[in-house]
Amino acid sequence: MKLHLKPLIFLFFWSTLVIGQSYFPPSSGAWEEKEPNEFKIDEGKLETAITFAKDNEYSGSRDLRIAVLKGFSHEPYHKIMGPTKKRGGPAGMILKNGYRIASWGDIDRVDMTFSVTKSYLSTVAGLAFDQKLISPKEKVSATIWDTTFDGDHNQQITWEHLLNQSSDWSGTLWGGHDWADRPPKEGSIDDWKNRMFYAPGTHFEYNDVRVNLMAYSLLHVWRKPLPQVLKEKIMDPIGASSTWRWFGYDTSWIDLDGHRVQSVSGGGHSGGGLFINTIDHARFGLLFLNEGVWNGKQLISKGWIEKATTSSPAQINYGYMWWLNKKGTNRFWEGVPENVFYAAGFGGNFIVIVPDEELVIVTRWIEPSQIGSFVKGVLDAL
Repeated sequence: MKLHLKPLIFLFFWSTLVIGQSYFPPSSGAWEEKEPNEFKIDEGKLETAITFAKDNEYSGSRDLRIAVLKGFSHEPYHKIMGPTKKRGGPAGMILKNGYRIASWGDIDRVDMTFSVTKSYLSTVAGLAFDQKLISPKEKVSATIWDTTFDGDHNQQITWEHLLNQSSDWSGTLWGGHDWADRPPKEGSIDDWKNRMFYAPGTHFEYNDVRVNLMAYSLLHVWRKPLPQVLKEKIMDPIGASSTWRWFGYDTSWIDLDGHRVQSVSGGGHSGGGLFINTIDHARFGLLFLNEGVWNGKQLISKGWIEKATTSSPAQINYGYMWWLNKKGTNRFWEGVPENVFYAAGFGGNFIVIVPDEELVIVTRWIEPSQIGSFVKGVLDAL
């Protein structure tokens, strides 16, 4: 009997490849579910972790205007400048190999997501990088030639500095002052205004004014609204719903090529930002778990995702607006692999990517201090 080995070898490798691939949910219709035990996951431990997330709801008010005004009361002149929305209760989804293995709460509810928006904004920058519209090491002033980057200090700022929040840009945008956004706990307005500058790239500071500056700069590069770019190139191809919205401020409208366009915000602590449901977050997370590939199509380059999830010189646990689980920092989650990366927002909003286990975990309105324990609880069930 003569065996035809080549077809058998091909079939073996093809089967291995298919088995290793993620499932991708359709644009419409139900997201296919699998029981956790199909992946040898301990259902009891998984349920314990989910109960933990539900029992540790974010302690701030469900009226988010109240929550943000209280949460950022240390900022002088802080006010609400964009839309807000009362939030729902704890909600989340867990994906394994793309399949939905667990969910809780109202996953269809559209809620504010605060600084998770930054990871979406970073993605719009990645799309510009892929199209060779920007380069991380390029000075932003080479492209944005209005007065925004005037001065010896601001002219040194590159796209990478904006992306990893080490620019130390100085100025006022949409009525917000850079020095008044998350100022030091000590000192006064005079101290904060008259601060010394850090050389761009040498000092990390989480600062929404500067994030909004990146959104404004990208608007000039794309020459059309950033929500439209995100919709066309990412959200529609991954089958996201039509319910998400991305807002700026009442003050952030500009005239661009004869059209009135709003520059969006990268967070929501002054209102605005991305309003989105849990399911759409899960789709976005699944795209990043698969290194930018959705159902065989490369939507954003693997090279960009590698850059976005690489430690920054000024902050080991921060990349291009994605947080990284690195030891030696106060944000390290004990018992969770160091290659885990995640988007995080005020009020306990998270999209967590666990590459080693092919997991995406979306959780909303969990007490932020408990996120590490929750993720470890999920991993303990594997």
